Amino acid sequence: MSSPVTPPSSPGPWGLPAPLSTRQITSLSVGVAIVLIALKAFALGASGSVSILASLADSSLDLIASLTTFYAVRWAARPEDHTHRHGHGKAEAMAALVQAGLVFAAAVFIGWEALQRIFDPRPVVGGSWAVGVVLISIVLTAGLVWFQTRSLKASGSMAVSADRAHYAADIASNVVVLIGVVSGAFLSAPGLDAAAGLVVAVWLFWGASGVLKGAGDQLLDREVSDADRVALTTAVLTDPRIAGVHQLRTRMSGSRLAAQMHVDLDRSLSFEVAHDIVVAAEGRVREAFPGADVLIHADPRDVATSQASASTRP
Repeated sequence: MSSPVTPPSSPGPWGLPAPLSTRQITSLSVGVAIVLIALKAFALGASGSVSILASLADSSLDLIASLTTFYAVRWAARPEDHTHRHGHGKAEAMAALVQAGLVFAAAVFIGWEALQRIFDPRPVVGGSWAVGVVLISIVLTAGLVWFQTRSLKASGSMAVSADRAHYAADIASNVVVLIGVVSGAFLSAPGLDAAAGLVVAVWLFWGASGVLKGAGDQLLDREVSDADRVALTTAVLTDPRIAGVHQLRTRMSGSRLAAQMHVDLDRSLSFEVAHDIVVAAEGRVREAFPGADVLIHADPRDVATSQASASTRP
């Protein structure tokens, strides 16, 4: 689950600057994608490497995905309105879904081009330029992933998580591209360059599958993890006047937890006391899961027990 967001003015551990906000990190992602596209386009013109072509196609889709994330996190941050009573958090899952589709498309294109080059090898020229660009790409991408990781720990944004996933995959794919370029330009083995492009395609397909699963889980209102459900119920049951929790339902909306449940209270409690107990329990849940949308319904203990028993009858 997400943890409290560190204010931009607060220093991080060991004197490091505070994590970038979600808005800042998505802007940085777009900027890095533009720089990488320019560098790789130059390297492709200088070398003709299919590995560089694969990497350029990947970076082009990265830009589209980063732009999608850029706008999605801003839409998701909008407060509830009369047409979206539960907020706009699922815009992040939609962005992740778009990212997965784009990466799948890139994998198919790169794989097809690599297979053609395996059967029809072409020499790689301008290897020094290509190697230099790939090394710069690895450094820039690694720096972006580092910033995204720090931001993700503070925000829990699903869109940023999906963006980080494909940029992390880019680091590995760029290493493969580097091997391909070196093989084709300096070892006179252009077939290895094409094979490296094929490895990139498989890697992208695998990474997109993970992003697609995460987006689908949220869009289909999958329950949060067992550990989070235990933490949630533990926070509620801290008050000994709450005898039990039942009919617990949870889901994620962006980085925001939504939870509904019934709690068992002694029927002799006054309405005001029962209300105060429920409000305090909701507050404890929000302390454990910042920004959570919590709705708790109070049931008289004996009535709740009889209803639960009735619901289990055949």
